[in-house]
Amino acid sequence: MRIRRLWSGVVCAVLVSCGPVSGDTGSEGPPEAGEAPASAPATARAATAPAPAVHGPLFLGPGDCSGRGRTDVREVPCTSEKAAARVIARHDGRRRDGPACPAATDFVLHISEHRPEFDEDGDGSVPRGYACMRNLEPPHPGDPGGGGGPHTVVGDCLHGSSVGQVRETPCDGSGAHRPEFRLESAVDERSRCPGSTDLFVELPVGEAPVGCARRL
Repeated sequence: MRIRRLWSGVVCAVLVSCGPVSGDTGSEGPPEAGEAPASAPATARAATAPAPAVHGPLFLGPGDCSGRGRTDVREVPCTSEKAAARVIARHDGRRRDGPACPAATDFVLHISEHRPEFDEDGDGSVPRGYACMRNLEPPHPGDPGGGGGPHTVVGDCLHGSSVGQVRETPCDGSGAHRPEFRLESAVDERSRCPGSTDLFVELPVGEAPVGCARRL
C-alpha cells in the first residue's frame, strides 16, 4: 500500500541505526574459539511528524530527502539547506518481511500512521513501509569500516560488547570502542573461510551468508 498525501492521522518514522551483527553460535555462554558471538540488540529511536509537508505522491519516496531532525522527521526539498539524507530505496510493509536495504544505507526510517482504530498490535501505529536513507554528506556509517548502518559488510570492524555479543565500530578508532576484528571476506559456507579466520559472522544480506573476520 502506498502512502498518499490524503492520509489522516499522524505520520511517524522510526529511525534504526547501527544494526546488530548476527553471530553463529547456539549457546548462551562464552563462544568457543572461532565462533561468532551472538547478536547484540538493535537500537532505535521514535520520531513523529504531525502531517508532514509532502513534496510527492509518496511520503519519503525514492530520491526524496529528509531534514536533520531525528525526533521530528520531515520531508524537505533536496536542494534545501535543511536536507540531510536521501531515500535510496523505499518499500511497503514491515522491514522484516520486505526486501533488504542496499549495502550503502546509513540508516532506516520505518514509516507508520497513527491510527489506533486500525492497529493490530496495540501500539496505535499502522506500518506503511520503510525508507533506506543515505546521508548527503559524510560520515557514512553504512560504508565499509564506517561503524554502523543496517548491514555488516566486508571491511567493517567489530568489538565485543558483552559475553556472546559483538557490534560494529569504526575501523579508524573514532568510536567509543576499539576495533577488535575486521571482516575480511564473505563466503557461502564456513569451510571456505581462510585458515587465518578468528571469527565467523552471519551476514543476513547477500549471496554469501558467512563473514570471515580476523583479529586486529
